[in-house]
Amino acid sequence: MSGVPEKRTLRVGYLRLADSAPLWVAEEEGLFARHGLEVELVREVSWANLRDRLVVGQLDAAQFLAPLLLMTSFGVGGPRADLLTGLALGQNGNAITLRRALAEAAQVAPGASFADTARGFARLVREGRLAGPPIFATVHLFSSHSFLLRAWLAAGGLDPERDARILVLPPQQMVDSLSRGVIDGYCVGEPWNSLAVVEGVGAIAAFGCDRWPRAPEKVLAVTEAWHRAHPASHFRLRLALLEACLRLADEAYRARFAPRLAACLELPVEAVRPPLTGRLVRFSGAAVEARPHFHLFGRDHVACPWREHAAWLVHQCGRLLGRALPAADAALLVERCYRPDLYREVAARLGLEVPLRGPQVEAT
Repeated sequence: MSGVPEKRTLRVGYLRLADSAPLWVAEEEGLFARHGLEVELVREVSWANLRDRLVVGQLDAAQFLAPLLLMTSFGVGGPRADLLTGLALGQNGNAITLRRALAEAAQVAPGASFADTARGFARLVREGRLAGPPIFATVHLFSSHSFLLRAWLAAGGLDPERDARILVLPPQQMVDSLSRGVIDGYCVGEPWNSLAVVEGVGAIAAFGCDRWPRAPEKVLAVTEAWHRAHPASHFRLRLALLEACLRLADEAYRARFAPRLAACLELPVEAVRPPLTGRLVRFSGAAVEARPHFHLFGRDHVACPWREHAAWLVHQCGRLLGRALPAADAALLVERCYRPDLYREVAARLGLEVPLRGPQVEAT
């Protein structure tokens, strides 16, 4: 499938996150232009704003939270719209950050496991070392960040609903809210964890990839109606972004691209380089910890929107809602929203052989 693009000038939304890298690689390296597209990357502040602009047609496509795509299509948490993805933009990339003093009291140290830091923090709560229930922030209710934060609290024996308050904040407001004492910690995508480390106000308590090594994260989202009206434009957009993801599969390329991405995001390269290279530090002065799988982009068909992943996300969202989606509704949602067939189209153009089934998401 290719053909003449129905629309050459596209508006694609994104947030200031390290895993917006495929969009910026495609722009900076001329991949969009090579495939006959002129793409304007439109920065948004929050996932809710980005969703709303996509739904009403102000954007042609968007970097999107994978769980939010499914729940928007299901009709909970905001306006309902039929969304789909034919390309995943990455896996992993999230972390949990605490105020520096809390992290020190919880004895967060280099090499500590996901469960170790959870237990250390829970001890502070049980001993009454905080003024009240801890206040955390996440980027959206329907996000892998919400799943991860609740899993971390539970790993320490805390009830996320009873023993903590969880707010929703835009990613770029996290560090400032932490420094002003509005929140005690947060779960967010990079580079907002590393930025708290660079500024000396926070310490990374847990890395998401230590809990779920291949957790689905961001996808390229479009409305179903837009896809039907612009199949050739959508094909070219996916093709350019898959090529970008494949470049980002190379560690050396990510290291070279880090300064350019930092400039595009208008953020310090000292905060952007660690997550892209997988060489992170928990707090200022701490030893470097290697997390080569902290961000996954193009290798091993990471860019395929596997339906196995969608089913896992629907299950996790059901837990947030307090009820499982009916089996028939869940199956239909997965089938309509996650389109591995669209990935296979662009993968075939690049000569890639795609397995019949995707990997399962398993906690470590």
